[in-house]
Amino acid sequence: MTRFSSNLPNGVFAASVTPLTKDFYIDHPALEKHCRWLLENGNDGICFMGTTGEANSFSVQERMIALNHLAIAGIPTEKLLVGTGCSSLEETITLTKHALSHDVSGVLVLPPFYYKQVSDDGLFDYFSLLIKRVANPSLKIYLYHFPKMTGVPFSIPLVSRLAKAYPETVVGMKDSGGDWSNMKAVLDALPGFRLYAGTEKYFLDVLNTGGAGCISATTNVSGNIASKVYKTKDSSEASKWQEKLTAAREAFEGYSFIAAVKQWLSEWHKNPDWLNIRPPNTRLNEEQINQLKKRLEGINWRP
Repeated sequence: MTRFSSNLPNGVFAASVTPLTKDFYIDHPALEKHCRWLLENGNDGICFMGTTGEANSFSVQERMIALNHLAIAGIPTEKLLVGTGCSSLEETITLTKHALSHDVSGVLVLPPFYYKQVSDDGLFDYFSLLIKRVANPSLKIYLYHFPKMTGVPFSIPLVSRLAKAYPETVVGMKDSGGDWSNMKAVLDALPGFRLYAGTEKYFLDVLNTGGAGCISATTNVSGNIASKVYKTKDSSEASKWQEKLTAAREAFEGYSFIAAVKQWLSEWHKNPDWLNIRPPNTRLNEEQINQLKKRLEGINWRP
């Protein structure tokens, strides 16, 4: 069995939201505060600048400055998985080199998502060039499989090909496809591959099949429950916590996770600034807010 090594922790990762000012710029002090709060409330690590973090609404410069701030502020960078994937290979290289300069434990890389119906050969070449041009032995790539958003899936043959060609570099995957059968097929094809479920609904299933954990938008707010699943994973108690975790996740489904999580954080912290979202994404409307509150009634899951 290939050993896919990385310093990235197993367990629970929040796909962190990004607090913004009223002018829709990144609020760096609030971001630092939120990252500390996430690590204090059940999360083993933070996925920074992913989909929920509005990464592709920000420039390369904005993304690098935000990471600089976290590193200078003392957020433990070994607990960060940093999103660096762009449509442009050169921008992906720039962001990846920058992330590694801060000794992060991994980078989460989307496929180049503008051109659709590209071949596995083309995607393999893209990642080969990324690895060659970054030229850093500490590079640990986690593939970001999110076909609903990107329109460009990572096929299982491609994942296997990349992992076998670069076993010291392509070490894992975030599977946000929402299809348990695909996650299981990846783990069956590549024992030891560090797969994280993109929804905590399959957290316990992934752990029981040899996966590494979950990376989710909703563990911004339900990290403590997810932590209980992870800590009890080898006991009968885990199923009880998984049921509660799934119920919390399902309460947020059907809305924009960016808007729904920020809505919850705004109410929890009594801070309206959490409602700031960079266009074209928008806040929940009043009807959606009331629906979300109703869904969450009776679920004892708050931190």
